[in-house]
Amino acid sequence: MDLELEVDHGARVLHGKVTHRLERPDPSAPLVLDTAALEVLEVVGEDGDPRAWSLGPEAGREGRALRIDLHADDAEVTVRYRTLPTGEAVQWLEPQQTAEGTHPFVYTQGQAILTRSWIPCQDTPGNRVTWSAWVTAPRDLRVVMSGEGTGPRPVPGSDHLLRWRHELPLAVPPYLIALAVGRLERIAISPRVAIFAEPSVVGPAAEELADTEAMLAAAEELFGPYRWGRYDVLFLPPAFPYGGMENPLLTFATPTILAGDRSLVALVAHELAHSWSGNLVTNATWEDFWLNEGFTVYCEKRIVEAVYGDERARMEMALDRTGLEEELAELEPWQTVLDIDLEGHHPDDGFSGVPYEKGALLLRRIEELVGRELLDEFLAAWFDEHAFESATTSEFEAFLQERLASRRPGALQQLDLEEWLREPGLPADAPRVTSEPLLAVDREVSRWVAGSAANDLRTEGWNTFQWLRFLQGIAADADAARLADLDATYELTRTGNAEILAAWLALATRRGHAAARPALEAFLGRIGRRKFLVPLYRALLEADAEAARALYARFRGQYHAVSRETLDGLLGFEG
Repeated sequence: MDLELEVDHGARVLHGKVTHRLERPDPSAPLVLDTAALEVLEVVGEDGDPRAWSLGPEAGREGRALRIDLHADDAEVTVRYRTLPTGEAVQWLEPQQTAEGTHPFVYTQGQAILTRSWIPCQDTPGNRVTWSAWVTAPRDLRVVMSGEGTGPRPVPGSDHLLRWRHELPLAVPPYLIALAVGRLERIAISPRVAIFAEPSVVGPAAEELADTEAMLAAAEELFGPYRWGRYDVLFLPPAFPYGGMENPLLTFATPTILAGDRSLVALVAHELAHSWSGNLVTNATWEDFWLNEGFTVYCEKRIVEAVYGDERARMEMALDRTGLEEELAELEPWQTVLDIDLEGHHPDDGFSGVPYEKGALLLRRIEELVGRELLDEFLAAWFDEHAFESATTSEFEAFLQERLASRRPGALQQLDLEEWLREPGLPADAPRVTSEPLLAVDREVSRWVAGSAANDLRTEGWNTFQWLRFLQGIAADADAARLADLDATYELTRTGNAEILAAWLALATRRGHAAARPALEAFLGRIGRRKFLVPLYRALLEADAEAARALYARFRGQYHAVSRETLDGLLGFEG
């Protein structure tokens, strides 16, 4: 695909033209593209003459099919279009929603099937494309994309616009095409790693991510060569709905991981691991999503272990296991299956911790049975032999039997793969790790439950993971007075660590610690990360449903469509 885009912040519109260069196994077939919230203006062939086209009926969030009747010898077709402000992929931010407060910002988020709302395309992970783009934007803004950039050029006849060129000659699914335009600066960490962010954020972000090159080197040692050239990270404004997005060459990240102590950079290890699982080898359908995320969580923890040590990796795994168990108790059974059936569901309906954590636990169980050395050989072969392809769960099963069953035939007989992949819940043989630092926290939880005051707890030197374990542990035994004592002693309402603050605010809200309410409102008005918004609004709903709905009505417009879709259902919001 060859793109030409012009950014119009005033109208909140991308004016676009896309030329599809086609492979046509059936020259008589029409070209069918996915669209959503797009206005199609014109379709022409390579000869410049119009081609007949039509839009199918609206299919909810899936959008409308664009059918183009091609000539038998057409090798390419061009669609001219513009986005609509209601499109889900593109979020337009006003200056006050950015760190600097001086310039607007716009970015795209394509996963799972949102790219169709800014590019007419065949928007499935089973389809891989190479692409290029020219993007025209105001001169005082920088354009970055998930491809190789060659810098800006002047626009003839205009003093206030520049054109930016990006391309990716490696084939990726459309959800991995990404664009951001804002007041951005760049700091290099190594010859192949750089950080992009707003001016006031870029320095602290580069310091926080100083270990990224070491992570990249560790990942290559574990999983094979890094095939994408550069690995850069863009810190978006806090409205971004995810922790990170693994766009090739340019991970998008939330500023909520900037804790000042590098305790939350496992998120970068996760997005980096996607350079192998997800970007290099992609789930063929969203029913195979665990192949992206389960593999990636496993690889993430291996990177963390290599760079930060076994104990930190074990703490993170133990916390993840607890979080998964809590989530499993809330999900419907069908949502807890790895090889999920999404018939009749939007791909986002299958999004949960299950493909991430249950998928990673399956790989850890295989590691227990066959040994790390053999599993590492298996992973390296999986990534190498399926590079730049989209894979299914069935292909994984066949590859597992071919490569590991023959090497450890007795070991894999102990694995009920059918139960792991197609039964709800967590199998009884799911690995569980222990962590001495977290066991020490559990002892302090017991002392708290027995009545110890906050200043009597042995918390010296606690890290992020220990505080999260403590807040998990006291949730059932905390009243407002005791939380006030805890807050006065440790100033949890004032912490700059977003993970700790979100966990604390949810607990404080449920237990009636009123002094935390202003911080809760400020957090909900500043942060758009769905991981935090859902438990916080859920806690506020339980404590004060009227206040929860009032706050959501106040802040809803500044959240990304991905977050709004989830929160609308939670809070019963009707547009």
